[in-house]
Amino acid sequence: MSPDIAVAFERIPGYLDTACYGLPAHATVAALHRAAADWAVAATDPCALDHSVERLRAAFGAIVGAAAADVALAGSVSQVVGMVAASLPPGARVVAAEHDFASVLFPFLADPRLDVTLVPFEALADAVVPGVDLVAVSAVQSSDGRVADLAAVREAASAVGARTLVDISHGAAWLPITATDFDVVVAAGYKWLTAPRGLAFAAISPAAYTGAAAWLRPVYASWYGADRPWESLYGPQLLASASARRFDTSPPWQLVEAGAVALELLAAQDVARTHEYVVGLANAFREGIGMKPGTSAIVPVAGVDARALAREGVRATSRDGRSRFSFYLYNNMADVAAGIAAVRASSLAAVAS
Repeated sequence: MSPDIAVAFERIPGYLDTACYGLPAHATVAALHRAAADWAVAATDPCALDHSVERLRAAFGAIVGAAAADVALAGSVSQVVGMVAASLPPGARVVAAEHDFASVLFPFLADPRLDVTLVPFEALADAVVPGVDLVAVSAVQSSDGRVADLAAVREAASAVGARTLVDISHGAAWLPITATDFDVVVAAGYKWLTAPRGLAFAAISPAAYTGAAAWLRPVYASWYGADRPWESLYGPQLLASASARRFDTSPPWQLVEAGAVALELLAAQDVARTHEYVVGLANAFREGIGMKPGTSAIVPVAGVDARALAREGVRATSRDGRSRFSFYLYNNMADVAAGIAAVRASSLAAVAS
């Protein structure tokens, strides 16, 4: 049985592609329409939208277990990761998973000041040895859904005094996480957070930017990083907030209300129950196609082409030569059955050809 929240979304049979982008709730779509309508008649009030930004901050904090004051608004994951990379001193040693998503890797690899070591995903915690300054990883791997042992990464980093960056874009709102266990936890808004693309969020440990040991710099410092942004539009005085707001970039006005609606809907859910539900769907799908149970909402299937699946009425995405199925709150056992049938039909068609 689908959770009660499912009625908040349009029923799109066979949509198993949240890893590409999440579907919006009815209320999210309505908020987008209102924002576009206001824009069209010059009724947008940017100052009034600050309230929506604060709602975004509070909702993301509730989802990941962080205080609203420790949440920063960004436009993308790579922007936040780039800020972390630029904040590290020359020669800093960074350890990351070798096949992680580019937004987690490229900002470090593109910085010639840094010493970056890439290791197999399963060996990440073991690679965090004395001398490592920061470890970065996606909690759930984009290509195949593998779930990181974040407890092991946290313990290894703590043992050697390394900082931590975790991208939860493919785990946000379904994978239980305590953001305060890490230095920076970042997520894109448009996947499992079901917000419009163009919003991203970072929960940042206060120890990273306050006190004598502060190390994270507002590399993309903007007027919106002040506590009173509309009084901070011009220089030369830098009026950075004492909270994580100092890392904010100015918000996309037409998106923030829709984003707030989306995240508040998810913040009202129990993440542990969501985890049980979506992983349960994924495992029912796995069983139906002869795979062992897993711990992820994402299931990669080899030998099946996403275009063939589309002909069977199922939406998935091709990644690394496999079709990537992903499950969420708006999916149900009918989608599981459709996915199983599509895989079987596509496999038979491939054999026949």
